[in-house]
Amino acid sequence: MGDDKKIQTDSGIEIKEVYQPGDVTAPMNEQPGAFPFTRGVQPDMYRGKLWTMRQYAGFSTAEESNKRYHYLLSQGVSGLSVAFDLPTQIGYDSDHPLADGEVGKVGVAIDSLEDMEILFKGINLEEVSTSMTINASGFILLALYVALAKKTGRDFKKITGTIQNDILKEYAARGTYIYPPKASMRIITDIFEWCAAEVPKWNTISISGYHIREAGSSAVQEIAFTLSNGKAYVKAALEKGLDINVFGKRLSFFFNAHNNLFEEVAKFRAARRMWANIMKELGATDAKAMMLRFHTQTGGSTLTAQQPLNNISRVTIQTLAAVLGGTQSLHTNGYDEALSLPTEEAARIALRTQQVVAFESGTTDTVDPLAGSYFIESLTNEVETAAKQLMATIDAMGGSVAAIEEGFMQNEIARSAYEYQRNIENGSKIIVGVNKFQVDEINTTPVFKIDDSIQQIQAEKLKALRAKRDPQKVKASLESITTRAVNGENLIPAVVEAVENYCTLGEIADTLRKVFGEYR
Repeated sequence: MGDDKKIQTDSGIEIKEVYQPGDVTAPMNEQPGAFPFTRGVQPDMYRGKLWTMRQYAGFSTAEESNKRYHYLLSQGVSGLSVAFDLPTQIGYDSDHPLADGEVGKVGVAIDSLEDMEILFKGINLEEVSTSMTINASGFILLALYVALAKKTGRDFKKITGTIQNDILKEYAARGTYIYPPKASMRIITDIFEWCAAEVPKWNTISISGYHIREAGSSAVQEIAFTLSNGKAYVKAALEKGLDINVFGKRLSFFFNAHNNLFEEVAKFRAARRMWANIMKELGATDAKAMMLRFHTQTGGSTLTAQQPLNNISRVTIQTLAAVLGGTQSLHTNGYDEALSLPTEEAARIALRTQQVVAFESGTTDTVDPLAGSYFIESLTNEVETAAKQLMATIDAMGGSVAAIEEGFMQNEIARSAYEYQRNIENGSKIIVGVNKFQVDEINTTPVFKIDDSIQQIQAEKLKALRAKRDPQKVKASLESITTRAVNGENLIPAVVEAVENYCTLGEIADTLRKVFGEYR
């Protein structure tokens, strides 16, 4: 071959000009639905059931978000995904001084069970699965959801959904934490234990590579760091004496889909195989506890403010990557999200992109359609090898918690982000419409803005709520949380009781701040 030009993926894996049978060393007789699940977690994949089209939405007040959910359900989404505002994510009520200017901005403001009742008004919690992107205060939102299900007479055995609840990636990449790592890990294992007994179909954690990738990691770092975090959660649960074959089935993952189609497909396939082997080594014997099930979101950081309609094409490629890689559920971004929250039109086109791939592209007709490609199989192996090396480094430090405390993950991500940006600036990485093929443009994309009056509305609701609830019950509920926190008992029953007595999110978070302190 005459071409000696080096071409690499964004993870630094060198791509050959052509791939031959000799490049594939893996056994080619793997079956989908069987260990190690490289080819998918179901034997029939999308022939049996399509992925869940789960569009992420939430803004302003519970009333406004409820309208958007009803709209999305009417347009064919099969699962809801709730975005919460920043104060809710870090455990402050809307009338807290630190909530100023942030109420209802990046998601919906939820202060109490009253807001939750409005958020899901007219929606049967047994019939729709709900994913909640919430971490530090995830246990409170779970309690609110359970209290709402109880109040509306729903069967806990039938409730399905996920709380993200992945605090390690907050310390590593995203920053919305409340308590120190050890206290946070304890809350997470409390959730595992309580849900296994009470809400058996609930996914108790969504171990998230999405934000690691958004912070600038490569595809290889995304799976290495995410699976290392997953391993840390499993070990914490094992130390608490929980059964890996029970809680292992309720772990789910959350990955990003970027534009390098083949590397992304290889990443998803490699992650499944790696996780199956990790769980086996940690003692899982039930096949379902070794399956890596994941939600995908298209890459927010790949969206450009320049020529925003080009983002529709990017999201389409990313959708194909997720589907060809075997995702269980998918959120597609709106083309305008580099400019604002998605408008209704952008949200609809994003959903239609999934539907076109599902019903018109033929990619769902057979399982793992890219299997056996010399290129894909070779790339799957290379991604796995590189990710395993990185995980070995983390294991040598004592695992994820230690690697985060030492700043290792943060530094690796920062270095990768810097490299990527440098390549864009020197033109070796082309971003269409940004550093090549530019046009003079006036932005005419309609922008969706949230009004600052929402904070006032939420504050008034809180004032009214505090006036009408039973102060004795509130006091007793919060004292019960303190007692359990100090004694090391499972916190969740006390938190559920507290929200049922209309204690607010901020009051519950503050009660635990007094016991655990805050992470700085």
